[in-house]
Amino acid sequence: MTQPFSYKLLAQDGAARLGEIATPRGVIRTPAFMPVGTTASVKAVFLDDVKAAGSDIILGNTYHLMLRPGAERIAKLGGLHSFMRWDGPILTDSGGFQVMSLAQLRKLTEKGVTFRSHIDGAMYELTPERSIEVQNLLGSDIQMQFDECTPFPATFDEAESSMRLSLRWAERSLAAFAQYGRPGRALFGIVQGSTFPELRRESAAKLTSMDFHGYSVGGLAVGEGQRAMFDTLDFTTPLLPTNKPRYLMGVGTPADIVGAVERGIDMFDCVMPTRSGRHGQAFTWAGKLNIKNAAHIEDLRPLDETSTCPASRDYSRAYIHHLFRSGEYLAPMILSWANIGFYQELMAAIRKSIAEGTFADVAARVRAVYPSTVEDDAGADAEAARSLKSK
Repeated sequence: MTQPFSYKLLAQDGAARLGEIATPRGVIRTPAFMPVGTTASVKAVFLDDVKAAGSDIILGNTYHLMLRPGAERIAKLGGLHSFMRWDGPILTDSGGFQVMSLAQLRKLTEKGVTFRSHIDGAMYELTPERSIEVQNLLGSDIQMQFDECTPFPATFDEAESSMRLSLRWAERSLAAFAQYGRPGRALFGIVQGSTFPELRRESAAKLTSMDFHGYSVGGLAVGEGQRAMFDTLDFTTPLLPTNKPRYLMGVGTPADIVGAVERGIDMFDCVMPTRSGRHGQAFTWAGKLNIKNAAHIEDLRPLDETSTCPASRDYSRAYIHHLFRSGEYLAPMILSWANIGFYQELMAAIRKSIAEGTFADVAARVRAVYPSTVEDDAGADAEAARSLKSK
């Protein structure tokens, strides 16, 4: 467990980057999609199946785990990896987004945020120092600075104030990481500034001068729509170091992912694969499929005959449709598994195409079956934001 954290750029196709992130618990192939394991569980999917699908890393949530079962308890039980039976890398978010979106009676100050738990009403305080302490008690391999996720829409003044607060918290997060961190673990800074270029430039410049292990673009996929998100990435991603990983938080749809990869992003996470699976929606190479539709009642075809994932390849649409109609627990399990499989197949195809210089072909294939309009994008991003709040 002593191998240092590092990023290696292996190839580029335009701005799209093929790389590897080395961690003490294994290599993360990038571009990478991280299934969300909010409360030490990727909802409705066995972690053995998550790994077999090709996932190198998963995400855990600081806010939820500090409330239940508690960071100190998880540390006492051997840490998050042992607790949930996952031996690969884990990234934990800082908990800031959930505090702002889920907690009751919250109060934001320079020190941090005090809030009432949405679970039992108990009062808590989350500061940059406590967030980093919790993440280290959990034992995550990649940790995030504590920040304020700027809501959308925000005025310039609101976004500026929020961004500068996050910068001050970034400095305190680094100091706490120096105190609590262990060899091989990494801390990422989070670039904020809403959709304002000058604020993103200031945030990126000051964060890169602090020399984090990696950088995230935060405050997107919160309702601004795909076009605004891509425009923001166009002027933000080039400001980030080329020798460190770049992470777009909370994204997203297949079209979002290929568009962000085109703009130099390396890492993604979203609850969409498992959340959609629990509600009867499958992602396939032919597009989205609503398995609850009556058209599937006697359809013996698999979800996707081209898939290498057993969930997509080995169960008939008729059977999965029946399971949903019968209210069987197995229904969301199969579909969530299948969606994790599709997302990892998508990332594998993206990585292969970058190595071969054919990324544009994969991007075109994805857009052909996952088209979007500006109006649809805004609705999809708002839905993604709502789903993140439900983590």
